Amino acid sequence: MKRSEPSNILVPQPKRSLADDIVQRLREAIFRGELAPNERLREEVLAEKLGVSRGPIREALSALEREGLVMKMPNGRATVARLSLEDLDEVYSLRLALEQLAVRQAAQQADPGILQQMQGIVDEIAAAVSRGISEQEAARLDIQFHDLIYKASNHRRLYNSWSTLRPQVHILLLSRYIAKDDFKEYISAEHQSILNAIRNHDESRAVIMIVEHLTGAYTRVLKSYVQREQEQGNNQEDER
Repeated sequence: MKRSEPSNILVPQPKRSLADDIVQRLREAIFRGELAPNERLREEVLAEKLGVSRGPIREALSALEREGLVMKMPNGRATVARLSLEDLDEVYSLRLALEQLAVRQAAQQADPGILQQMQGIVDEIAAAVSRGISEQEAARLDIQFHDLIYKASNHRRLYNSWSTLRPQVHILLLSRYIAKDDFKEYISAEHQSILNAIRNHDESRAVIMIVEHLTGAYTRVLKSYVQREQEQGNNQEDER
């Protein structure tokens, strides 16, 4: 009788570096608003708070700069990025192009298991809205749903492009949700409509729904950004 091959359970698994852990913690702090836009990020202060040396902090800040969450000045000073209206336009126009391709691909070949995960998230959104969903939870679930669209597309390079854009989309979602809570009126229904089109292999319908969804989101975010700029301008006038 031929012996079965031993499993690979003892094969070394990749480990996250200390810098990767710091990236995750700082990213989460930015998403939660614990580190506010334009807030200065001092290496020595962060190192003391996190109980690490400045080296991993420096690496983490460079990684977050590549994600668009941190800005570095010519003098080396780092701050939490504050996305401008130009940034908003670029992020949403790129996302719109990527996601139309993603839903087309997903409608053609989505794995039933991924569709089930997507339905689970839609159900979770609906339940959370009923009990009182927070802005942070809404943004997290929104990102998870769209992440699965890209996974369902089975298009590795497309998913990689989305992964690069994802952190900035997350920040924009938070700025929108925190500005006004009317997202509760549409967040569940719109995602369900997108999922239904993908599940029914209706590419045209899926594209229509994703364009409507993202265009509506862009319009709402733009409105909140303009309103915020006006409020900040008025506050500066009052201080004079």
